[in-house]
Amino acid sequence: MWFRNLQLYRFSQTIPFSESELISALEQRPARPCGSQETHTLGWTTPFGRHAENLLQVNAGYWLLALRKEERILPGSVVRDGLSEKVEEIEARDGRKVYKKERDTLKDELVMSLLPRAFTRTQTTFACIAPQHGWIAIDTSSSKRAEDLLSLLRECTGSLPVRPLNVKTAPSACMTEWVKTGTAPEGLEIGDECELRDTSDDGGVIRCKRQDLSSEEIQQHLTAGKQVSQLALQWQNKLAFSLDDKLGIKRLRFEDLLTEQAEEQGGDDMASQLDANFSIMTLTLSELIPSLTAALGGEDIPEGI
Repeated sequence: MWFRNLQLYRFSQTIPFSESELISALEQRPARPCGSQETHTLGWTTPFGRHAENLLQVNAGYWLLALRKEERILPGSVVRDGLSEKVEEIEARDGRKVYKKERDTLKDELVMSLLPRAFTRTQTTFACIAPQHGWIAIDTSSSKRAEDLLSLLRECTGSLPVRPLNVKTAPSACMTEWVKTGTAPEGLEIGDECELRDTSDDGGVIRCKRQDLSSEEIQQHLTAGKQVSQLALQWQNKLAFSLDDKLGIKRLRFEDLLTEQAEEQGGDDMASQLDANFSIMTLTLSELIPSLTAALGGEDIPEGI
């Protein structure tokens, strides 16, 4: 239940659906297995798995939902090899060249014949909606997975006026200054990992782990013009994470103080424990997000919103 990554989005207007309307919308597209000729399916599943039946988990005004994607695994090498064999067979039999349009048709036919025998895998992506604060946090480092969730939610609800959370100062500029000076805004502490990127078009990337970022070596790279594109941070002894230059949060870790607090609040059954975890997590994120945006110059809100 503890999120490990965050892709953050802001509602650009009042959330256009209520809790009950959202539940009805999710019920329109429950998760289901792939059909024999389907490459993938998307649908909503229970956030607490077998420990609850609700497609929307609600606690203290926060909403938790889960997208399940099932897809058939068809390795590209298998398709390429099969297509090559078919093309060679036709060219040898008919004494002619197989051109792109026919190759594409052959490839489509081959994929459709292989799909029913392909293995499937499932992925679950969680999202937390905070109606009172107007944001959505999606537990993924993949923009594609985040967009899959938002697209299906938009399709089910009819309207989802969201945009990526933006700040007034570029994260890379802020992080570079923090590492240069060795200090971060109140509540944040610099960790021992970073990624340095050359700003030129063909510039290189340096990744540092378990490194004193105040060392002369790191400072020389910054003096030479490199920018910090990713930085390990700790926040109020509650969270540790890596912030990137797109405002993505990765490798999010809730410290023992919070997980122990959740264990104390949780009941005897797993559903109660998951609910306690969710409660502590959302309250913590509702404090982190404004604190982090303030450290990056404040949230950038377009005019008219």
